[in-house]
Amino acid sequence: MKILRIGGKNLASLADEFSVDFGSEPLASSGLFAISGPTGAGKSTLLDALCLALYDRTPRLVHARGKTPDVGDPISSDDPRTLLRRGTPEGYAEVDFVGNDGNAYRARWSVRRARTKAAGALQPTAMTLHGLPQLHPIGATKTEVRAEIEARIGLNFEQFTRAVLLAQNEFATFLKSQDDERGMLLETLTGSTVYSDISRRAFERQKQEQHALQQIQARLADQKPLSGEERGETERLAREADAAVAALDMQRGALETDLRWHEQAGRLAQGVDEARAALAQRSAEV
Repeated sequence: MKILRIGGKNLASLADEFSVDFGSEPLASSGLFAISGPTGAGKSTLLDALCLALYDRTPRLVHARGKTPDVGDPISSDDPRTLLRRGTPEGYAEVDFVGNDGNAYRARWSVRRARTKAAGALQPTAMTLHGLPQLHPIGATKTEVRAEIEARIGLNFEQFTRAVLLAQNEFATFLKSQDDERGMLLETLTGSTVYSDISRRAFERQKQEQHALQQIQARLADQKPLSGEERGETERLAREADAAVAALDMQRGALETDLRWHEQAGRLAQGVDEARAALAQRSAEV
């Protein structure tokens, strides 16, 4: 995944519309850059916009508890709609990105108040996904859109915020993750699943070979050792069989010699017949 642009409107500390285009200068030629500024400048809000557009969630609200007052009934403090800037009727977050399939997309999250009035009650959020540059829609419902986005990124919200966008004080959580969980995240990010495939196949092969060994050992366990008399008789029969094989080899050699002699005699007889026929033909011509 590659982020091309982050935009939005009326989110938390960022009023009106904003856009950060990573394909334009000076960011386009910057290998590494920092998001800096005083408290309240909108640093975290920019990252909130990224997560909202992709997942309808943001890490800063994951651990929020209680209720937040609003028009009408209060809403849960972990509701992403609490990020709509107070006194504004609507807002949105938007992200342009390149998916794992190499295609460009635009994901958008939006929220508004009733009748698009600042005093209206908050309405349910909406999400859309469009392919760029044609802006053809992908997915109909919010559930479908979220699934389509996740499929194109290759990470769910927990994986994304733990391995790509680490919230403040969350890096230790990633380091303390279970080995298999951390390994799965790193493989997803680096595309190095080939090593897991090799490990899995090696484990399966080891199981197969272990099973074959156990079968051989079971057959050996069923075999009773020969007594001295039985062993002697077996060795005698083996010597007789070896002698018979040697005699047959000699007989085969003699027969092969006879066969070659007869084949040679046949070829010579055929040559004599051909010579006689040629001589008779020449005599007739004279």
